[in-house]
Amino acid sequence: MDIKALNEELRGKTPKEIIEWAVAYGKKSVVTTNFRPYEAVILHACAEVKKDIPVIWCDSGYNTSNTYRHAEETIKQLDLNVKLYVPKQTAAHRDVVMGIPDINDPKHKEFTEQVKMEPFRRAMEEHKPDVWFTNLRKGQTAFRDSIDILSLSADGMLKVSPFYNWSDEEMDKYLAENNLGIETKYFDPTKVLGNRECGLHG
Repeated sequence: MDIKALNEELRGKTPKEIIEWAVAYGKKSVVTTNFRPYEAVILHACAEVKKDIPVIWCDSGYNTSNTYRHAEETIKQLDLNVKLYVPKQTAAHRDVVMGIPDINDPKHKEFTEQVKMEPFRRAMEEHKPDVWFTNLRKGQTAFRDSIDILSLSADGMLKVSPFYNWSDEEMDKYLAENNLGIETKYFDPTKVLGNRECGLHG
């Protein structure tokens, strides 16, 4: 696969056209979400093209009540085919034995493994997709600036970011035009800093 050539070809396409291309290209596609801001955009766009696409939600257990409300509303509104994955230990139990370690704490790596990496790996092993839709966009982190609409994950899966070149203003317009909600009080316990990579993509 010539990723560079394909990215050139897809650059002039709409997100819907990119999704249609990727769904046709792959044998099994999934979209991942954590219901952070603007997630309703990618979920709506993917469900428009492939109604029953598995929506993999790896819930860390530390989301705000706003995020959980937004998730429930979006799932119901879009009739999403959600596949929920949670850590093997509850947040309440982990709070007692570990808490939420600071980013410089040696336990932070173990914490990220427990609440994010292990549930994500479990989800991918169960679904075995060859196409993975994400809502990564240029300008979010240094790593995200280095990829493109299409990139390959470490294990060779095709990662597709249909809205890669969109601005917040364009995303806001999409939300308004499609009567979608946005959640701004999102909390990721593994990131601490807003511009830090979440671990799944780096």
